[in-house]
This record gives sequence, structure tokens and C-alpha cells, in this order.
Amino acid sequence: MLLESVGKAAKLLSGFLTKNSPHILTGLAVTGVVTTTILGIKATPKAVAMIQDELYYEKGVDLYNGGRGYTVSEQIRLLGVRAVASLVWRCYLPTAAVGTATIGCILFSNSIHTRRNAALAGIYTLTEAAFKEYQEKVVETIGKNKELQIRDNISADRIQTNALSGSTEVIITGKGEVMCYDSMSGRYFKSDADKIRKVVNELNRDLMSEMFISLNEFYAEIGLDRIKLGDDIGWDIERQLIDVRFSTQLTENEEPCLVLNYNVIPKHI
Repeated sequence: MLLESVGKAAKLLSGFLTKNSPHILTGLAVTGVVTTTILGIKATPKAVAMIQDELYYEKGVDLYNGGRGYTVSEQIRLLGVRAVASLVWRCYLPTAAVGTATIGCILFSNSIHTRRNAALAGIYTLTEAAFKEYQEKVVETIGKNKELQIRDNISADRIQTNALSGSTEVIITGKGEVMCYDSMSGRYFKSDADKIRKVVNELNRDLMSEMFISLNEFYAEIGLDRIKLGDDIGWDIERQLIDVRFSTQLTENEEPCLVLNYNVIPKHI
């Protein structure tokens, strides 16, 4: 019974350490940087004393130099850099050891993040492929018109969920007077369908040479502010061009509203 409890506790601890290893390593690295600095500061007076003893007792140098005295840099020059290094290196062994461990924590943490990001990218690719296959099968089964009707119904649900009210911010872009709703960021804004299509065409042309257009670049062109993840997701020329679709809906106060949908979902870089 005791062994079983110990085994469960060890398994839980192992899972916790594996899951949180990047955070733990980052904390250790921060601690290591501080500790390295402190150890270096503490080792320096000992090293200076060893240099002075070597100069005074072994080399017969008058450290007072007629009352002016020698600075530390002058003492090192008198003794020689190589001689100083061979004399004081033991003082800095703890500093070097902690510094090396700190660098190891940083590199290992970065390695874990890289592996996890690669795994997430692989999962995203598989999910994206599965969704595309499902979408194509839905169109094949029920027809294009019914599939578009389903998308329109989803757009209507989004408008109802994030209803336009007196307290809702409507962004004035200066690029049109038609009420629009961005399904990706959930923002209402005033614009024009033709101007948005023009932006899409221009960015798709740029995409041919730049290879990647971020979501924030698209937002900037249509007059919307950047969002937190907008620089990390976008459209890659190796996949598909930017493809948007408008669904005409009515807000709760019966105002016409264009819902901006994305036929090609922005992907993570």
C-alpha cells in the first residue's frame, strides 16, 4: 500500500515537472543569473587580496607606491594577465559553475519550447487538413448553397451573441460607412465591402513576393488596430491566398451589417 502511494506520488511529481519544466528552468535561470553575479562580487575581494599578496611578498612591489598606491588594473598589469589568471582562477570556480548551469537551463528551456512548438505546428496541420476534408465532404453531401446557408446562420448567431448595443464600440476606419463585424476579433467597424476586397487583392499580390502576410497587416490596411496574436498568425503563400466572404445580417436594432468571414483561416507562423 505504501509502495503504491509512493509510486502514485512519484508519477504525479514526474508529470508536474514535465508539464512545467520550461517555467521551472526559466526560474532556475533567473536565480542563476542573480547567484552568478553575487558569487562574482564575493570572489573579487579575495582575488584582489591574492594579487596584492603575490606582488608584495613574492615580487617585492611597494603597493603604496610612495603614497599614491596602485589601482587594481595597474596591479594586474604589474603581475601580468596570465599570472593573475593562474593565481585567482580557483576563486571564480563557483561563479563559473553556476554560470554554466544557468546557460544550460536557458538552452534546455529553449529546446523544450522548440520541440513543443513543433509538435503544436504538426497538430495544427493535421487538424487543418482534417477540417478542410470535412468541409469539402459537407459541400459534396448537402450542396454549395446549403453549406453557404449554414455559414450565414453561423454569422447570424455571432451577431446575436455579440449584439450591437449603445455601449458597444464601433470603430470608425474612415474607409466607408457600412456597419461591419469582424468574425475573427469580434469587433464592429464602419467600412465598405469593395474597399475590403481591394485590400485583399493588394495583399494577395504582395503575398506572391513576401511569402507571408500577418493578420495584423490585414487589419492595418482595413483600418483596425492590431491584436495580440495578430503578428503570429496570417496567410502563407504555400497554403492559400487570403480569401474572405461577406454575410449580410441584421443587428438587434434592424441595422444591416456585413459579417466578415474567412474562407481561409489565418495560420500560426
